[in-house]
Amino acid sequence: MKLFGHDMEIEFLGTGTSTGVPQIGCECRVCRSRDEHDKRFRASAIVRTKGKSILIDCGPDFRSQMLRASNHHLDALIVTHTHYDHVGGVDDLRPYCYHRTPHFPIFARRDVLDDLYKKMPYSFSENPYPGAPIFDTFEVDDKPFDCCGIKVTPLPVWHGKLLINGYRIGDIAYITDAKYIPEQTLELIKGVKLLVVNALRQEEHPSHMTVDAALHVVGLVKPRRVYFTHMSHHIGLHREVNKWLPDGVELAYDGLIVKL
Repeated sequence: MKLFGHDMEIEFLGTGTSTGVPQIGCECRVCRSRDEHDKRFRASAIVRTKGKSILIDCGPDFRSQMLRASNHHLDALIVTHTHYDHVGGVDDLRPYCYHRTPHFPIFARRDVLDDLYKKMPYSFSENPYPGAPIFDTFEVDDKPFDCCGIKVTPLPVWHGKLLINGYRIGDIAYITDAKYIPEQTLELIKGVKLLVVNALRQEEHPSHMTVDAALHVVGLVKPRRVYFTHMSHHIGLHREVNKWLPDGVELAYDGLIVKL
């Protein structure tokens, strides 16, 4: 796979929070909206560069996301944290595991890998049942690592009291579920061409940044372009929020492809 005329691209598979949008049983304006920009699967993305496709997070909507993605090719998965909306679709990576040696690679923090071992023991046992997805796992800390020949830099952030990772791949920084971004991490992303960062809603939340908090981060980092992700229905209608966001800052939406 080649990216003709572009060094990198990111495709947003999902831009919603853990309940998705519309939220079951909700009758608010956003959940009733017929605008496709207001319909959000759980947050996930693919970064493509140098002929490789790296999946960031694999939530419970993964199968549906990939069936409508622009390209089905994947080389690896990197995971931000262990919450279900970010790992609930790992079993659906089965088609990427068949007849593959070495096995499909997953890169994640130790707590994420330990959780996957417990949730999916059949994929990590010595004699898995036929048809089970089989993975090679690689532990990630706070140091840059090689993912299929691509340098990936972990971006530690606080998701409430849980330390999780965002990731920088080239000039794309992807941070989701952050409540607080440490100074050391801000230094790692200052001046990036593209910043993807979570902005849950307007009101305060114990473990996610608000729109105002995300905009404060934007002012510190000064990226060229910004897309918000991991948004709940409380953020408002896509078309209305984009009207008052600063220049260079937009809400991402499912299916959006941004090329660098």
